[in-house]
Amino acid sequence: MTTREDTSALVRRMQECFNSRRFDQAADLHTPGFFSHPLGTTGFEAGKDAWRVLVARFPGIRVVAQDILVDGDKAAVRSTVEGIAAPDDDARPTLFEIFRIDDGRFAEMWGASTGFPSSASPEDLSRPVSR
Repeated sequence: MTTREDTSALVRRMQECFNSRRFDQAADLHTPGFFSHPLGTTGFEAGKDAWRVLVARFPGIRVVAQDILVDGDKAAVRSTVEGIAAPDDDARPTLFEIFRIDDGRFAEMWGASTGFPSSASPEDLSRPVSR
């Protein structure tokens, strides 16, 4: 059984992998059958590709968990996003994610965001970076 502390540490490890650009290490934090509802994909490869797109568009991007709420095998996370200018210089862009944890690894994820410029919306990461 995964404890609240283990789940919070797992979320922070994933964010550290993103913030330090160690995407391959983040793959180890996900089950082989990990399913991303926002991307509609199984496995973490599409997640790594989405992370690469964000980093290419916004080299200074970082995520910082503000709240991690754990209930059973689920974790709800509210994170602020640094390194992206808000459209109207309003509040920082924010991610809202819910994870299902299985045996200490991410098994499933749902997510939504607010405050992102249209070129940075996580829900639109399937588009390649324009060069």
